[in-house]
Amino acid sequence: MTMSNWFETKVRYDKLMENGTQKKVNEPYMVDALSFTEAEARTIEELTPFISGDFSISAVKRTNITEIFWDDAADKWYHVKVNFITLDEKTAVEKKTTTHILVAANNFREALDNFMEGMKGTMADFEVSSIAETTIMDVFKAKLGGSESSAE
Repeated sequence: MTMSNWFETKVRYDKLMENGTQKKVNEPYMVDALSFTEAEARTIEELTPFISGDFSISAVKRTNITEIFWDDAADKWYHVKVNFITLDEKTAVEKKTTTHILVAANNFREALDNFMEGMKGTMADFEVSSIAETTIMDVFKAKLGGSESSAE
């Protein structure tokens, strides 16, 4: 299993709204890439078939997302902040390490359920410190050898 580098890219374009008007939007996407340049190129590659007219990448930033729990039936992305709790054996002091996971779900309850399902088999003690709906439109996995890779 390779370590993913998740970048958030923002795409600026004129979106055709349901009422027929054009509106300038700046939408965020997540992409697994090795560099800022690759993140930008992959976003352009993924979106070109879907956006008519001009669009531009307005921002690329590295994220602190360490893992993604997928659900093909879901249409929203939730940011789950989880604290892993370890005990220092010498001092008996609890230490918390925060991890950020992106979870696909249709609603808050499902986000928690999908997160807990994804954590099955985890031996470490953990606590969820927050779950928040994101504005992320889509997530693009890494392409390895020309075929889609899956973390599942």
